[in-house]
Order: sequence, then C-alpha cells, then structure tokens
Amino acid sequence: MPKEIKKVLIANRGEIAIRIFRACYDLGLKTVAIYSKEDIYNLFRTKADESYLIGENLSPLGAYLDIDGIIDLAKRKNVDAIHPGYGFLSENADFARACEAAGIKFIGPPSEVLDKMGDKLAAKEIAISCGVPTIPGSGEPLRDVQDALERAESYGYPVILKAAAGGGGRGMRRVGCSEEIEDAFRLVRSEAKKAFGNDDIFMEKFLENPKHIEVQILADEYGNIVHLHERDCSLQRRYQKVVEFTPAFSVPQQIRDKLYADAIKIAKAVGYVNAGTVEFLLDKTGKYYFMEMNTRIQVEHPITESITGIDIV
Repeated sequence: MPKEIKKVLIANRGEIAIRIFRACYDLGLKTVAIYSKEDIYNLFRTKADESYLIGENLSPLGAYLDIDGIIDLAKRKNVDAIHPGYGFLSENADFARACEAAGIKFIGPPSEVLDKMGDKLAAKEIAISCGVPTIPGSGEPLRDVQDALERAESYGYPVILKAAAGGGGRGMRRVGCSEEIEDAFRLVRSEAKKAFGNDDIFMEKFLENPKHIEVQILADEYGNIVHLHERDCSLQRRYQKVVEFTPAFSVPQQIRDKLYADAIKIAKAVGYVNAGTVEFLLDKTGKYYFMEMNTRIQVEHPITESITGIDIV
C-alpha cells in the first residue's frame, strides 16, 4: 500500500515555497518550512504550519543544499513527503535517493529518472531511441580541443559548446570559427566544473534564431501521461528566458501536435512521474529538434495553469 501523505516539507524558499504551501492547504495537508538564518524575517517562513531553521552554520545557499540536514529534520518532524520546488535540490538525484532511502516520498521523478534526464547527452540518446529528432552534434563528451575542432568542421560553423550537466543557460558558448574553439572549450569546461561539478561538455550545430518551444507534461505513477500544451520561450537574453507566452501562435498546429506526441513519447520511454517540461528548438524551415527535459516544476508554470485551469503544483 502506498504511504498516505499527511505532512509535506518544502525544501525551498520564497515564492515557490508559498505556492506549494497553498496547494497543500487546498489538499488538507500539513506543511513544514525550512529557512536559513538570513531568511528569518522572510514572508514564506510564516505561511507554513511549522517552520524550522536549517543550516545555522552554513552559507545561505548551503543551508538549502544540506541534504543530510534536511532529511534528518524531516525524519524528526514525521514528514511524509518532500517537495523540492525549483532550483536548489529539485533535480538532484542524490537528494531523491536520500528521500527514498529514508522512506520519505520525493515529490518529483524517481532518482533513476533524474540520473538519466539530468545528463543532456543521456537524454539525447533516449530521444534518439524514441525516433525523436535531435540537433546534430556529439553523442559523447568532447575529449579535447582537437576533437572539438574536428567535430566543428564536420558540423559546419557556427556550433555551440554545452555543459552535459548544464541548465539555466549556464555552461554554453557559441563558436563562429576555428579560431574561437580553444578559448571557448576551456571556458565552457571551467564553467561546467564550477557550476555543476562535472566538466563534461559536448557540441551541437548552432541553430540561428530558432523558436524555443516547451511542452508541459503531467505523469502519474501508473503510466498515464498527458500534455498541457506548449509555451513559447523564444525571447531570451544570454540563453536565459525573459518572456514566455502560450499558445505559441506562430507555430502551425500540426507541428505543435507533433511536439505534444514526442514529448509524451520521451516521458513514457524514461518512466517519467510528476510534472515536467520537454524542450524543443524549431529552425527557420520548420524542422524541430529535442533539446532537453526539465524534471521539475518550472518558474513559468502559472501561464499554463491560467489557460488550462489545472493546478500543476
């Protein structure tokens, strides 16, 4: 029998924590907030049924990344489930594994799914196995600068270097010619190591002025997966999304229908559970390519809620 959820700890802060508290309230669930010492006067701390200081001797960031401390607190306070929100530990497979080992429900995908989809190269292989188009590029980490040069010549410039464990626009650099390869290779590898603790990087053909379309999905634990249409997040600065809207009215409906089907295909192949987003790029000719999957609730989820009337949280 599945464990009944009565009390949920939110391993996050700010707006998303308040949003999850509200969803729990609507479901009749008790809530637990955690906060760093710097957040003692932050509004979100007062919105939960219980609230506890975490990581007293840690940095503000370290407090919300303290897996052992969060799990220990959850066990002491008889928490049944943990919701990670977005950012921090939301896509951390080790955190999901720690929850599973402690008998606490991780509100998100299983740890093995986070392992697979958290690595962009592994996710790309899953898409290929499903017959979903992917951007031409390397299927394994680049070995060295010479490897990068040879691949760039075969793909044709411009290309883009990406961190295999990257996300949020970090660890990415466009390369327009062979003279730029060496510096870009070292910069992206360094940033990947600092930001994600993994210096594996890979290369893809750079698509000029593509449309960036993401498909929101919801999946239960019985293999049922639905899409909640798409969001257009093409307006970006430094690979960071600035404005999103839905529907993506400039993309023909027949292409959108294909994106929905391929998003569900990938989610089914990996055994996805919970809310997630499958991201695609469309080139000028109308061809589309799988880019990555976000294995969490996203900042922009409210615009999908507003057109569907579905509480994604």
